[in-house]
Amino acid sequence: MKKLLLSLLFTITAILLWNCEKDDICEDGTPTTPRMIIEFYDNNNPTTKKTVTNLAVVAQNVTDTLLFNGVSKIEIPLKTNAENVIFNFVHDSKNATVSLRNTDEVIANYTRNDVFISRACGYKTVFTLNDSNGLDFTPDSDNWIKEIAIQNQNILNENEVHVKIFF
Repeated sequence: MKKLLLSLLFTITAILLWNCEKDDICEDGTPTTPRMIIEFYDNNNPTTKKTVTNLAVVAQNVTDTLLFNGVSKIEIPLKTNAENVIFNFVHDSKNATVSLRNTDEVIANYTRNDVFISRACGYKTVFTLNDSNGLDFTPDSDNWIKEIAIQNQNILNENEVHVKIFF
């Protein structure tokens, strides 16, 4: 009888252990869809970072406005369901008298690729800025942005600068 109980207990324990599955929890620190990293530089001294005051970034057909103040580096999301997004960069956005003329339009054109992370976390989207028109911008003497330079076309993570804006 003792052997039967011991054998039954061993069998039940083995069945429970073999049927356990790892929890499907997406842990903090798991790579997610990266945002485009932009740094701002002084147009007169291109190696010197420059701080932007009251910058508003508005994406067309998006209700949320991203606001930045006193920074030289920003992170902005790209659309995961489109091949481009039109951004309006508004310098000194809190000053109503100059904000309209301090609005520059930049069109980000890219390809998307969904990458499987795990069953718990699903997919993330990575982006590649197009060769010919990755960031479509027409410089003008009225623009506050003077030049845009793509540093890295592949937006795979947020560990590096993808774009430099000179003003």
